[in-house]
Amino acid sequence: MNIQSVDFLPLNAQIAETSKPAAGAAADFAHWMEQEFAQVNDKLIQADDQVRKLAVGEVDNVHQVMIALDQAKISFQLLTQVRNKLLEGYQDILRMSV
Repeated sequence: MNIQSVDFLPLNAQIAETSKPAAGAAADFAHWMEQEFAQVNDKLIQADDQVRKLAVGEVDNVHQVMIALDQAKISFQLLTQVRNKLLEGYQDILRMSV
């Protein structure tokens, strides 16, 4: 196996690439948000499933159930804050005079 050296891009090339908005930037962002909603939903479902299993007696480790609940809670809170910031930004744009 041959390991090749990594060459860095010139600084002005990086600026030129990042200054241009991507053609599908809106679609990419919508797809990303959709994935994030799905991941948070999965965490909530997993936490609910863990609680159900604990109640039935299938799970003995309470710590893992509590960790799953906290992960779901934090993920949901983060998603809620991102949504709130997006709405605030949208409302700010609507308030701008042309």
